[in-house]
Amino acid sequence: MPQPETKKALIVVRTYPTPAKNGAEVSCTAAITDKGEWLRLFPVPWRYLAQEHQFRRYQWVELTVEKASDPRPESYKLKQNGIKILTEPLSPANEWKARREIIEPLRAHCLCCLVRDRNANQRPTLGLFRPRKIERLIITPEDDASWTPAQIAILEQGHLFAEKPKQQLEKIPFKFQYKFFCDEDTCTGHTLTCTDWEMAEAWRRWKAEYGDKWEEKFRKRFEKDMIEKYDTHFFVGTVHAHPGAWIVVGLFYPPPIIQPCFTFSPSLP
Repeated sequence: MPQPETKKALIVVRTYPTPAKNGAEVSCTAAITDKGEWLRLFPVPWRYLAQEHQFRRYQWVELTVEKASDPRPESYKLKQNGIKILTEPLSPANEWKARREIIEPLRAHCLCCLVRDRNANQRPTLGLFRPRKIERLIITPEDDASWTPAQIAILEQGHLFAEKPKQQLEKIPFKFQYKFFCDEDTCTGHTLTCTDWEMAEAWRRWKAEYGDKWEEKFRKRFEKDMIEKYDTHFFVGTVHAHPGAWIVVGLFYPPPIIQPCFTFSPSLP
């Protein structure tokens, strides 16, 4: 039987929640430990956590976990009463450098490399890389714009040991996918679904604010800016039910690093 462990980690990813048979609604969380190792926490009923336990991205936390039955080596089950928030989130204003120092040592060359390594060694099943070229963001309406009756029943039953959130989880009626190319000569391109919580929350906010005109602002942020403005990286992970399938679970988009410009002045005779 797995034994509880205590891990210190920096939260780097939270995916938008989905209804789950084993706990009302759950999301996948990824972190990097103080030992520089990937950590996947699933399932995490984030909206059901007590306010003092609702960790956010780029916060250092101390967690009580145990190895999950999930065969993916980075996967651990979180003890809900074993969460201690250690710091405020690393602010983007002054802390992109600090974030890079923690995150970039785990950066892979490309998704093609991650896929090959996972297929050969069954790991890694989490990764980070910078695409050579993001071609576009694909926005596709979901076949079902609302939760099914079975999913609604799951959401309404709540969580056994926690108070139900005041608002029912809203379904995002669109699928967001990035089409991109790896920095590898043999790459023929990839199209991966993105389940990042920030992207889903942006859709909810801008749909409420701009109505049917939400897409223009959404594409400005998550397509144009990600392609032209930021040094965009993708956090990716495999899907439990489909071990060979990868999705984008989070976005890392620091400002580009500006290389210093040197000028050469020849010596006068």
